[in-house]
Amino acid sequence: MTKILISPGKYVQGAGAICEIGQHIKALGTKGLVLGGKTGLGSVREALEKSFAENKISFLTEVFGGECSKQEIDRIVASVRENQVDVIVGVGGGKALDTAKAVAYYAKLPVAIIPTIAATDAPCSALSVIYNCEGVFESYLLLPRNPDLVLVDTSVVAKSPVRLLVSGMGDALATWFEADACAKAFASNLPGGQSTAAALSLARLCYDILIEYGYQAKIAVERQVATEAVEKIVEANTLLSGIGFESSGLAAAHAIHNGFTVLAETHQAYHGEKVAFGTLVQMILENRSRTELGEVLGFCIEVGLPVTLSDFGVTEVTQEKIMKVAQAACAPEETIHNQPFKVTPEIVYAAILAADNLGRDYKKIIPE
Repeated sequence: MTKILISPGKYVQGAGAICEIGQHIKALGTKGLVLGGKTGLGSVREALEKSFAENKISFLTEVFGGECSKQEIDRIVASVRENQVDVIVGVGGGKALDTAKAVAYYAKLPVAIIPTIAATDAPCSALSVIYNCEGVFESYLLLPRNPDLVLVDTSVVAKSPVRLLVSGMGDALATWFEADACAKAFASNLPGGQSTAAALSLARLCYDILIEYGYQAKIAVERQVATEAVEKIVEANTLLSGIGFESSGLAAAHAIHNGFTVLAETHQAYHGEKVAFGTLVQMILENRSRTELGEVLGFCIEVGLPVTLSDFGVTEVTQEKIMKVAQAACAPEETIHNQPFKVTPEIVYAAILAADNLGRDYKKIIPE
């Protein structure tokens, strides 16, 4: 099978980078539709307006409705056509950015992505995760190309709640383990090929940076400052994880996240928080060594990622609930089947409970 690696057209990162947005956007269009939530838009509005004006770019704003749903995508596409814009600009977190990418796809326009948090690897990907209006996972929308531009202002990211940065670490944590599983299974990556050595190396680098700099970055963002550790973690969460998962593939961790979305009590947890627990479950499925499990559990506890079911809202654990999650994670179209062995709801059920118990034991040993 052919090896394929895909990536955004241009990636820009640094403190104050938002002040340069106009000069990058003008290569894509002159009339933009800026889509984002109120908080995300508010954090960049002044600098964006100034830079757009300096570069003679006009724009209108649409406030994101909260879910990357078919209904929300259709609403924004209608606005794009009505106002005859020629470039889409997504601002904010993962769901708003996924919506912007989907809108650009259906409207056949270039898209620029401005993440104001580093909570997921969504900014760089040629993928939108579609949910229904209640926040339950529905499907993946595979896009023909990655964003034309991704611009991350780390001084903006550093001012966002630290829980969001930590959630991004949880999402990025899965990258290496899922990439490794797909490589062992010779499974297809998202663009339909197999992983290159470069993509696998980036996935591993993502993991190594998390373990080395995650705690330092968390401490810095608690004081709302962008240190070099923050720069490294933002790059890991955004670029390395984005290329790593997309060009190497997804496996059990994200499928288990999707399974947990069937439980209403998990909707208050962030994507990366559930993915982090899904990574532990995948490691149990793979019978990873005690050393590897200990390193990941220690990291999660140190930075504040979930290691037990109760950590992300599942306080009443029943066989019916967990089997429902396991069955959803093992749906025929799910990426859990990229594991290099047969996966069934029964073994996922067992791995979820084992991961929960292991997390409970480690929390007794390692202070939070």
